[in-house]
Amino acid sequence: MQTPRLELISFKLCPFVQRTVITLLHKDVPYDITYIDLNNPPEWFAEVSPLGKVPVLKVGDDAVLFESAVIQEYVDEITPPSLMPADPLTKALNRAWIGYGGEVIMAMHGLVSAKDEAAFDEARSKLRGMLEKLEAVHSGEDFFNGGEFALIDAAFAPLFMRLDLLGQNCGLNLLDGLPKLGRWSEALLALPSVKHSVVDEFPQMYRMMLTRMGGHAATLLK
Repeated sequence: MQTPRLELISFKLCPFVQRTVITLLHKDVPYDITYIDLNNPPEWFAEVSPLGKVPVLKVGDDAVLFESAVIQEYVDEITPPSLMPADPLTKALNRAWIGYGGEVIMAMHGLVSAKDEAAFDEARSKLRGMLEKLEAVHSGEDFFNGGEFALIDAAFAPLFMRLDLLGQNCGLNLLDGLPKLGRWSEALLALPSVKHSVVDEFPQMYRMMLTRMGGHAATLLK
């Protein structure tokens, strides 16, 4: 089956866009990418994005997909072999935990945007609790389901990249005492599809974002 022309609408710092890019790169799917500034989006963006969010994937001349998990699955389905488990229950559980991953990413945003130490500590406790639940259901091998990379791994890699940067910049190790997640993070961050899923200046942009937010995390910058 011939892959249709794909154009990904992106914001350079968005973890949900990164999920899609990892999937595209891992499956070696040709695509174009258009970067926008979500704080000052072009007029045409409102016409293609029902929720005013990225990622948006233009498929061919007319179709537009939104929501990162949906886009991931579409890319996977048009480029066999599938990165989803064959067993229906395992596949459903993966979908559920991909949804959970989106909530963890938002909890991390709550941490880095917390305005004072009390709010930061509360957000850190919430995020740590969510990570502990993830630790409990992880396979303990390199990837979520075991030894093979799956779509759920692409969904969580952006979180681990940001946790790693938060550790480097602010001295926070939120994976301390979570050996399964530590192994998972190391395996994911070593993958070429993950390394190349962000722009070259992403580490500097992430640090600048922490500074610009002006929250408690900015006071921890080293």
